[in-house]
Amino acid sequence: MKTLNLIKSVAFLMSLSITLASCSDDNDDNQKNLSTYLYASNNSNGNITFYDVTNTNSVTSTTLLTTSTAADGIYYDKNNDVAVQASRSNFSLEGFSNISLSTGGTSISVGISGSADMASPRELAVSGDFYVVADNADVDGDTNTPDGKLFIYSKSGNNFTLRNVITTDFKLWGITFDGNDLYAVVDATNQLAIYTNFLSNTTNATVSASKKIAVEGIVRTHGLTYDAMSDVMVMTDIAAATNAQDDGGFHIIENFTSKFNNTANGGTLALSQQIRVAGSATLLGNPVDVAYDSATKTVFIAEAGNGGGRILAFNNIGSGGNLAPVMNSDLAAASSVFLAKY
Repeated sequence: MKTLNLIKSVAFLMSLSITLASCSDDNDDNQKNLSTYLYASNNSNGNITFYDVTNTNSVTSTTLLTTSTAADGIYYDKNNDVAVQASRSNFSLEGFSNISLSTGGTSISVGISGSADMASPRELAVSGDFYVVADNADVDGDTNTPDGKLFIYSKSGNNFTLRNVITTDFKLWGITFDGNDLYAVVDATNQLAIYTNFLSNTTNATVSASKKIAVEGIVRTHGLTYDAMSDVMVMTDIAAATNAQDDGGFHIIENFTSKFNNTANGGTLALSQQIRVAGSATLLGNPVDVAYDSATKTVFIAEAGNGGGRILAFNNIGSGGNLAPVMNSDLAAASSVFLAKY
């Protein structure tokens, strides 16, 4: 996609603020007439690529060059035209301003910076001015005791300031907010955890999840996103970590809140209550992150393995199965996606 034109910039400036986000800020089915953009990071060169996916049959893209050589969790603040990603090479959050006015192929500078605190940053979830990064580095040096860290930053002006760090008793990858609650995948398992009133944890501490459930049909989950307006949770399944080409999939869980609440702590959400997309036609081998457009019921995937890395999109997902993607764009070592409408 070329530099956004003036009309799109004006529309961007007039857009309403949506303050709770991870992987998507599309929480209103009335946004069908707005333009839709997908922001993606990668672990190949650390650059930011964004796609105009308003029409998945005619997708255009823009790539902006950063000083990072690898990056993961990504977020786009449409009200301030700022893209933020977690740099895996610089171990910090990095914010880039005036994204919509930048020409593809140009280098962009960090305008909002944070301290280099992390060891292996992955997904990013945002609630207001709080930016939470999941770090999947081993904490205690013992791989037999799974753990991870959630770094909580506050954004003020041109700075990300580390407020506190929560240590978890399971390995981390994907995270997403629902109101004040934070959902987190339990890496290396098929489990989903929730921390209720997560941001009320204001000091450095080890905190156990409020609840964990298993999700039947998933082998090993990585990415997740929750859309509050449609009450849909989408989770990815990378299956065997040694097979990055063709054993992955994703699950759509409609009426998620009641299904999650009705599953006991430590219990299992049955596959019969989910929709699974998987198979040779999907090109899913290592789907590490996901975004969801509730207006069009389209799932977007950051696929890290198949073909070296791709950005994929799927619609007509209601019955699940071995679906071919309606969008397939090469992106080496794709790591994270975020959807925005304006």
